[in-house]
Amino acid sequence: MASDVKLRVEDLATEFAGEDGIARVVDGVSFELHAGTTLGLVGESGCGKSVTALSVMGLLPKPAGRIAAGRVLLDGRDLTALAPEAMHEIRGRRIAMIFQEPMTALNPVQRVGEQLVETLRLHGDVGRRGEARSRAVELLVEVGIPAPERRFDEYPHQLSGGMRQRVLIAIALACSPDVLIADEPTTALDVTIQAQILELIERMQTQRGMSVIFITHDLGVIAEIADEVAVMYCGKIVERASVDALFRRPLHPYTRALLESIPRLQTRSKARLPVIHGMVPSPHSLPAGCRFANRCRFATAACDVEPSLDEVEVGRRTACHHWRGLAEDRAV
Repeated sequence: MASDVKLRVEDLATEFAGEDGIARVVDGVSFELHAGTTLGLVGESGCGKSVTALSVMGLLPKPAGRIAAGRVLLDGRDLTALAPEAMHEIRGRRIAMIFQEPMTALNPVQRVGEQLVETLRLHGDVGRRGEARSRAVELLVEVGIPAPERRFDEYPHQLSGGMRQRVLIAIALACSPDVLIADEPTTALDVTIQAQILELIERMQTQRGMSVIFITHDLGVIAEIADEVAVMYCGKIVERASVDALFRRPLHPYTRALLESIPRLQTRSKARLPVIHGMVPSPHSLPAGCRFANRCRFATAACDVEPSLDEVEVGRRTACHHWRGLAEDRAV
């Protein structure tokens, strides 16, 4: 329902200037994030997922990166039209982000507790330092960090990878944002810690009623945590659907290829998994038609014309000329 849309991205295009010219790495991306739900944004590395998130947050590296077109509407307010000072007020309070590499996102020469205090005093309603410290310790407790009083005074390198990620989550949640963007928050963590981080994010979402954009290349994670999925390829969304519909019956060849590459319980030991042959086109030399055509086993001459992301069934969209054939094919 339109009335419960918390965040709407409309025809977002993001460009980077480099030695080889202008590269459009996000091209016409549109999606809605409903109140209290989780949208999974999936695709291979380099498909534009993180750049989409940085565009929404207003954190593109300057002067190379810029939003070339489109709107980002938070409760109907266009964030792309805001002055930097106004966006600074929104970021942290209304919309926050968990970055994928905590050792890069955290200040290595500042104690983790001080980084939490700084966030609370900068973006929150906490004025006095003593009050901010108490709230920071409470946040460390909330995200499951043991001995929070001691961890408060430690530096990022003294914490494990899982605890550093929990600190990032605490910083992101410090001001109770309406929208949380989690950019591959379980990357480089072992399976047990991954499960704990996912459980923590889900619990925090339920308690706080947040809307979440969860970015990952791991479809197994998406199956567990998302309500809706947007599949990205080469800067574009090629399929959007509920998580159940997407896993049950993918309607885009790229989505299908991703699902086929996941090991199944019935997969024979040491059997070769299907791979997606070919290379992702460079953003400096994009094909005129479907960007997946050079890697797609279903491609025909019709794919020389770029397909639009159309609503092909109620609640789902796909950008493929051959989606009807895939809908009828039960081989996946």
